[in-house]
Amino acid sequence: MAASAAAQILPAAGELSAPVPFSAAPSVSLSLQSFSPEHPASPNGAQVLLDFKDSDIKFSLPAMMETLRDHRHEGWVLAAYPDPNTGRPLIGAGFSLDVQATVHPQRDPLNPHPFVEPSSAELWQAAGLAPDRLQQILAQFDHNVTAWSPKTYRRKIIRHTLTPQLTEEEATQLLRISALQAIYNARAYCRGFDQLTGSQQMALSQLVFQMGTNLEQFVQFLDALNDNDNARELAQLDGYMESYGEHWKTVQGTLIDSQWARRYSGRAATVIAMFDPEYSQGPNEAEQRIEATLRPPAPPRPRSNSTATLRVASYSKRSSRTHGKKAHGPQAKRKLT
Repeated sequence: MAASAAAQILPAAGELSAPVPFSAAPSVSLSLQSFSPEHPASPNGAQVLLDFKDSDIKFSLPAMMETLRDHRHEGWVLAAYPDPNTGRPLIGAGFSLDVQATVHPQRDPLNPHPFVEPSSAELWQAAGLAPDRLQQILAQFDHNVTAWSPKTYRRKIIRHTLTPQLTEEEATQLLRISALQAIYNARAYCRGFDQLTGSQQMALSQLVFQMGTNLEQFVQFLDALNDNDNARELAQLDGYMESYGEHWKTVQGTLIDSQWARRYSGRAATVIAMFDPEYSQGPNEAEQRIEATLRPPAPPRPRSNSTATLRVASYSKRSSRTHGKKAHGPQAKRKLT
């Protein structure tokens, strides 16, 4: 359902309220639950995300946002549209419009960093957008879902015939705050997040952005990422120790074998390749190696006799001037045996 360009819905552009600058977001009052070792529950609000500094990560946040906007990833739609899997409303680069705040406990005793899972309304306000706008968009979405079939909705998105509900700036503000949530929670999934390379940090943040709490189901990936089985420290039966590069091949392998990678092979190839510690030295080559594993070339099909006969028949010795016309003069009859 993702579209490669901005699609559009009600209200009309002239009815859009002026966007609130992102810097105004801290004035929004959001309830937070403090985190401490004695009280390891998740913060409930989005205010904590506004403390982000560029120095907190090794990659470029705008670069990650631009990747998420690409049609091969989340896409970019300036109107509410149904999630192709759940039917729930999304907007922009896959921002969920009706998610309720949830408590996401940190179950890793070796990772003190909490998760934050605020509601869509809290993220919306933290992005500097007016609450009543969210309700208007949801009401229009409910109306459209009732009036249109999924096929009609998809056609309108692809053809960009919907009226915009957000401006480019507002949708970018929503993308930024949801990207910050993904980065924040990526630290909660990976104990050594600060030791990852920039591309590895971005890859993990993109996984969290797309999957949310469903990433917890990738048990083998998270075990390998955090080295829960001490594969890099314990000697194998032959006394062989897993090297740094081999460790990351193991991490990549857990994702390559997943249903997610098979279903979203194009997007997965980009993300999985970024876990290669040498990715920055040859991004294209790293992606090509993963693509070759996810989408190996199909084996050649044997030629059938009928295909060969048709191919020979299509290449007539007649000139282009007589092709398609009856030949003049007597034709020799073929003897049927």
